[in-house]
Amino acid sequence: MTAFGALFDRVRETSPLVHCISNLVSANDCANMVLAAGASPIMADDPEEVEEITALSRALCLSLGTPNPRKAEAMVKAGRTAARLGLPVVFDPVGVGASQFRQSIAAEVLREVPVTVLRCNASELQALSGLAQVSRGVDAGKTLPPEALRPRAEQFAAQHRCVAAVTGAEDIVTDGKTTHILRNGTPLLRRVTGAGCMLSVLTAAFVGANPDRPLAAAAAAVCAMGLCGETAAARLTGEEGTGTLRMYLMDAVSNLTGEQLDQGANDELYC
Repeated sequence: MTAFGALFDRVRETSPLVHCISNLVSANDCANMVLAAGASPIMADDPEEVEEITALSRALCLSLGTPNPRKAEAMVKAGRTAARLGLPVVFDPVGVGASQFRQSIAAEVLREVPVTVLRCNASELQALSGLAQVSRGVDAGKTLPPEALRPRAEQFAAQHRCVAAVTGAEDIVTDGKTTHILRNGTPLLRRVTGAGCMLSVLTAAFVGANPDRPLAAAAAAVCAMGLCGETAAARLTGEEGTGTLRMYLMDAVSNLTGEQLDQGANDELYC
């Protein structure tokens, strides 16, 4: 049985404060996702205060979604503060392949901030790896097959000394040496705006509560999101759709227990 439950229990027990420099499209859902997991969110993206807010927090989540120069400055300043204080940083390069502007900000973050977890989809990983320059909005477009994506994720993680958590039909979470292949989830989550952003802040909550185990914590977060997606989808009736799914997803995270996470995890480990 996969031992993810204790990592989730630690989130509930410690309620880490997570500083989210979030996507404007999904900021409210991100804050509620952190609360549903038992952690505490704080949302601040002005360069004048991000260093102070980060210093109060136990983890930092940086989202590239809805970028602008002011937000880019805030992300780097917050990231440097987190590095100075030894706090974990989760970076979500939303739609990085869609524009040169996004690519330049992502490159600066990866250059200036020691990222703990890169949380992305397959097309975003390919863009960061120089294999693709265009994405279909913020969604995963044409991507490498899973057998080719895994070594690319492992290579990126090893090169940047981070954990790469790449979501797709199969989720890959790796530090370059040890790799989790996770098979929980539902395709319906792709139709909920901000599902990836919610996963990123959930990952920050897990890593903030378990800073000494970033690989396991990131894998547990990805697994929890997938399992809760399954639970939410199973509740849908014929008259309900993605709006209800979004609500049921939040309920599932709120009600999840560590024991349920261990029992429901579909995780394959490669060392």
